Amino acid sequence: LYLTYLLALCLGLLCVIFVVYWNATWRGGFAWDGSAMQFNWHPVLMVTGLTVLYGKAAVLYRLPLTWGGSKLPWKLLHASLTLLSFLLAVLGLIAVFDFHNKGHTPNLYSLHSWIGISTVALFTGQWLLGLASFLLPCTPLELRRRAKPLHVWLGSTIFILGIAASVSGINEKLIFSLKGNNGTAQYSALPQEAQFANMLGVLIVVFGLAVLRILSNQAWQRPE
Repeated sequence: LYLTYLLALCLGLLCVIFVVYWNATWRGGFAWDGSAMQFNWHPVLMVTGLTVLYGKAAVLYRLPLTWGGSKLPWKLLHASLTLLSFLLAVLGLIAVFDFHNKGHTPNLYSLHSWIGISTVALFTGQWLLGLASFLLPCTPLELRRRAKPLHVWLGSTIFILGIAASVSGINEKLIFSLKGNNGTAQYSALPQEAQFANMLGVLIVVFGLAVLRILSNQAWQRPE
């Protein structure tokens, strides 16, 4: 468990470093002025929030140090991490919608955008379900018991969809950007930027597999 968790921690950190470096080095850096540099916040915030931070929150209860004593502090930490993940994802959506609107670019027409917006919508419902079922003291225990399997299943589903959205978004950005004009090589020629961004996608997938390995092992679940 701890080796897999350490692997997930390292992979998650690498994902964040890679996505920041990619956009800072090849995509021109960051700004909030409606330019392409504002768009660069979108992949950084989505990978950091919807994939890495969400994955960390998902495996929190698998750590044995969370099994003893009161569960409430860990519930609050789990809720806080997922809320931060959600806020980063929403900010990432604001960045891309604002960039598209200022450039008169259509929104929500690609498969990537459909997966991404569906993931955030499910995330919204998931967080509200968790708040109502597990944090409100007036919630009946029977309702908590019935809601738990749905909450766990939705959590894994959202995480997988977040990975799919991140990887498809990286691929879409490379296809749109590396067309062989404006001094860039074609994506099919696999220039250095394409190699680096493809590796980012691979890191995200491997990070996802490590997190899912932790979530799927029954022996690593918190005892009732």
